[in-house]
Amino acid sequence: GAARGQVQGQARGRAQVLAQADTFFRVPRGRLKLRRTPDGRGELIFYERPDAAGPKLSCFSVTPTDDPDGLEAVLAQALGVLGVVRKERLLYLVGQTRVHLDSVEGLGDFLELEVVLTEEQTVEDGERVARQLMKELGIEEEDLISGAYLDLLLAKGESGS
Repeated sequence: GAARGQVQGQARGRAQVLAQADTFFRVPRGRLKLRRTPDGRGELIFYERPDAAGPKLSCFSVTPTDDPDGLEAVLAQALGVLGVVRKERLLYLVGQTRVHLDSVEGLGDFLELEVVLTEEQTVEDGERVARQLMKELGIEEEDLISGAYLDLLLAKGESGS
């Protein structure tokens, strides 16, 4: 809708369309997910990020895999599956920010800003960039959610698995 038009007006180039299915595993801290991509490959992603509304620092590690089925089977057996999040993501680049327009199965549509910090930038710099872009896109503080899509699905009783 309106957010898409606003983002398109500021973005460099056209959106990249990404179909993603993320399987989340039970881990003692942070989040561990296996992201499947339409080309049959995948990425194992571990990240830690506070479940607070508003801008927050996310630290993550990623490793690619050519065998997402095999990796999922082993991780599911060892750790257990928390749930699956399926989404179509439109990825735009606005300055140093990755803007995600996500259509999440079972939840609806969301916009996510991911400011990619340079070596010299602080978390506060990133927050300033995010808040400025929020202002330009007309996103209010009360529009923000805390937690992850998985948390929202689990709260609705739809873990997708």
